[in-house]
Amino acid sequence: MSLIHKLPYEWIIGLRYTRAGKRSSRNSFISFISLISVAGISLGVAALIVVLSVMNGFQTEVTNRMLSVLAHVEVFDARGGMPNWREQAEAARRNPQVQAAAPFVETQGMLVRDDEMKPAVIRGVLPEAEAHVSDVAKQIKQGSFAALTPGSSNIVLGSALAKSLGLGVGDTLTLLTAAPATPGQGGSVAGMLPRPRAFTVAGIFEAGHQQFDSGLAFVNLEDGEALIGLAAPSGLRLRLADLYQAPEVARQLKQSMGGDLYLRDWSQVNAIWFAAVQSQKRMMFVILAMIIAVAAFNLVSTLVMTVRDKQAEVAILRTLGASPRSIMQIFMVQGTLVGLLGTLIGVSLGVAVALNVHVIVPFIERLFGVHFLDKDIYFISEIPSQLLWSDVGQIGGVAVLLAFVATLYPSWAAARVQPAEALRYE
Repeated sequence: MSLIHKLPYEWIIGLRYTRAGKRSSRNSFISFISLISVAGISLGVAALIVVLSVMNGFQTEVTNRMLSVLAHVEVFDARGGMPNWREQAEAARRNPQVQAAAPFVETQGMLVRDDEMKPAVIRGVLPEAEAHVSDVAKQIKQGSFAALTPGSSNIVLGSALAKSLGLGVGDTLTLLTAAPATPGQGGSVAGMLPRPRAFTVAGIFEAGHQQFDSGLAFVNLEDGEALIGLAAPSGLRLRLADLYQAPEVARQLKQSMGGDLYLRDWSQVNAIWFAAVQSQKRMMFVILAMIIAVAAFNLVSTLVMTVRDKQAEVAILRTLGASPRSIMQIFMVQGTLVGLLGTLIGVSLGVAVALNVHVIVPFIERLFGVHFLDKDIYFISEIPSQLLWSDVGQIGGVAVLLAFVATLYPSWAAARVQPAEALRYE
């Protein structure tokens, strides 16, 4: 005896109703509508998987580019300076997650070249130490990051910032930073005057992120301290073994490191951006799930037509002793199988496309002579994709759930069929 004959009769009949009918044009039409429902669910599931995978890819790509410049954790001394930064760096490295530490200072400045002026964040670093906490030294396109020697008045600019000012390696510019008008004067606007200082461009880096390439510049730590009138670094930049442990590590360091310290991790620095990305992903999930919902409505109409077509058979089953619950199960099995079939096809198609976006997109670009991403605008020329199986599971679950819900009303209607009324005109 085959496996199918061991199933409950409700499942066997539901399976028969799912197969294409060949006895009449009406059955064939119902089967065609059923195929449309399968196709709709499949396309909705596949589209949702592909879109979320591309969004994950963009988020990962942008995050990696951001973290190539940002520190995983930053440590500040509440007093405004950290003269004992070496001891604090050693204390931080006692945490097994901390791989490297580097001192820094940071301030706002205005870069001036002829008639052009551009604002920028000026970060003072030790080049040899900075190379262990960020990838800026590897991102140098022109010049040298190691040229940031003490007292050299050398500066390394982001590529977009250098381009906007028309600067190249060896060119000079004027850096304006705010300084008190008289010694001891406070931080009021009236008490601050711009302090000009000449710098020579020693290098140009390209992180691939507009925020940094157009608004960040590096100088030596000693030059940076002189710009803001400090005798010590502002704090430490830390790199961790696992960047996703940054919030927990920051809490641990707050307790283990001595002094009045303020710590922030990379997710706090860009909290608004990450929140916006997550909101967009949730909204995209809801919007594309509507495609699956539309296919589920098609499934409702398919089952309603099937119930009307099978009224006589339902009536016969009722006279043979089938309960209303069994009748409901028959049509619920039929609708759920359609949903499962559509979901499986959609998941297979979506996963295949998501894993091969890097091949499919270039083929489409060559075929139609288009280019989806302009490197000058987005800093990347290929559409990234990162498939998360958790997303696939959620999408598949939502699709099957919608298909199951779509079976409830038609199944309930089938269970209410009265045998005498159904067989009257047969």
